[in-house]
Amino acid sequence: MRANEKIVQLERLAELLNERRKSGKKIVHCHGVFDLLHIGHIRHYEQAKQLGDLLVVTLTGDQYVNKGPNRPAFPQDLRAEAIAALSCVDYVAINTWPTATQTIRLLKPDFYVKGSDYKNRAEDITGRIDDEEAAIKEVGGRIAFTDDIHFSSSSLINTHFSHFSDEQAEYLENFKGRHRARELFEWLEQARDLKVLIVGETIIDDYHYCEAIGKSGKEPVLVARYIAAEQFAGGVLAIANHVASFCQKVGVVSFVGLQDSRLEFIKEKLKPNVTPHFLYYENGPTIIKRRFVENYLLQKLFEVYFLDPEGCQAEEEAALCEQLSELLPHYDLVIAGDYGHGMLTPRAIQKLCDEAKFLSVNTQSNAGNKGYHTISVYPRADYVCLANHELAMDLRSRRADVETLILDVAKRLQCRQVTVTRGKYGITTYDSKTGFAKSPAFTQQVTDRIGSGDAVLSITSLLAYLGASPEITAFLGNVAGAEAVRTVGHRSFIERVPFYKHIEALLK
Repeated sequence: MRANEKIVQLERLAELLNERRKSGKKIVHCHGVFDLLHIGHIRHYEQAKQLGDLLVVTLTGDQYVNKGPNRPAFPQDLRAEAIAALSCVDYVAINTWPTATQTIRLLKPDFYVKGSDYKNRAEDITGRIDDEEAAIKEVGGRIAFTDDIHFSSSSLINTHFSHFSDEQAEYLENFKGRHRARELFEWLEQARDLKVLIVGETIIDDYHYCEAIGKSGKEPVLVARYIAAEQFAGGVLAIANHVASFCQKVGVVSFVGLQDSRLEFIKEKLKPNVTPHFLYYENGPTIIKRRFVENYLLQKLFEVYFLDPEGCQAEEEAALCEQLSELLPHYDLVIAGDYGHGMLTPRAIQKLCDEAKFLSVNTQSNAGNKGYHTISVYPRADYVCLANHELAMDLRSRRADVETLILDVAKRLQCRQVTVTRGKYGITTYDSKTGFAKSPAFTQQVTDRIGSGDAVLSITSLLAYLGASPEITAFLGNVAGAEAVRTVGHRSFIERVPFYKHIEALLK
């Protein structure tokens, strides 16, 4: 059979296998990404084939490969073609689900075969091997493991097909000489039992996709044709959803508007382990930031804020402070996502500073507050995470180097750890006991920068509370940032397993 004849749709493969099964053929199934076909894969397939008569290989589709930016290195069609060229392989199909569990139930193989690296269940960061074993037993088959020479596609790609610059590659080589992926997972696993409270503004990010069609005939105005709209849960909702991937108990204190509250949308978008404690603006809407976006390149053309510029009134402020007094004693870590739209008043800020057991703060600079909303509005914090321009604005200095800026804010706020995001230049983190650490950015392709700071704040706040070194905090902060800029707005959030797989791929 020619190689291209071996590649079939998954549903058609199930039909073919049913026919072959009737004639007594034993079916063996292998599944994976198989991003770079190598001798380890070939021997894996050859050993697997010895267990039966027909060997079928299913591939993880491109959209489900969670190994960080620029992966898979080879698209699904090329991966399928390479595997189909092997004489020991009888059929190849591209999976239509994120995992192999449903595929096993569909194909009903006699053997489901994994490599020796999956024998140790404790090393399986996805936890899926147990689900796959349950599925193969359900259809009357059994799981088996091959044991031969082992190579890592990620390691080979990192070495020979790297998308990283010389600086990034050198940094990663040095970092993995000192740290292993399992060590980083253990830091994040410690966060599982933390009780985390997120405080700040709820923001609905409203994207309107357009196609620019030219200049107005009568005025110097750009004209665009409307295509579609999409809404995302932003602001502290995004922070809460990021954190909820790593912590079992997450609370949110925020305001929504009595006018155009979007409350059902908000509740629908929050993860199940996030408990909202919403207060209400009497005279304003839930904050909405509507962005008009050129559809082809995802370039933002124009932005409109829907909000009450006055923020909290006296009665609303009193209700907020009462809510904080009730909740703060019950949480280990408080993350203040302060977008500067008036919710966190001086009185509320003082309460956070006085009563939070561990306070992490970000004060965002945006068009609605630029020039008067900086980290100085907080008299103290245990951890601060800011963009470089936000920190420079606070010190009123365009030329001061980042380390000078960090030392200044750390002293003024009596802050042990500070992280500064620097866009394409990566992250600088400071710890008052161990000093500075820097990590370059890990992405070369940016889809949308909206929300990247929220992702970095979420992950690094957990690490700061746990006492991770600035080197580990900077590294994992950059992984979070690389995850966030790959998606449009807050279309998706950091998830534990893909995040771990990204880390693992970087350190192979």
